[in-house]
Amino acid sequence: KGFWDSERNIGEALMLVVSELAEAMEAHRHQDHENFREELADAFIRLFDLCGGLKIDIEEEIARKSEKNKNRPYKHGKIC
Repeated sequence: KGFWDSERNIGEALMLVVSELAEAMEAHRHQDHENFREELADAFIRLFDLCGGLKIDIEEEIARKSEKNKNRPYKHGKIC
């Protein structure tokens, strides 16, 4: 919708994701399940928008990271 017509401030874009997660936390705190789900969706939308704007193939990155994680020990070797 035009947000990538010019160069974006990446730090600001990342903090907008964080703000959506903070809103999800607030909804969770108030046990507002509908708003909680909506705020999580907003966080994903902002992340996907950032990836699209930066030409990051996030599906490829997730697949690559998932393969890397297969070699990690159970709970990353932590005893908790």
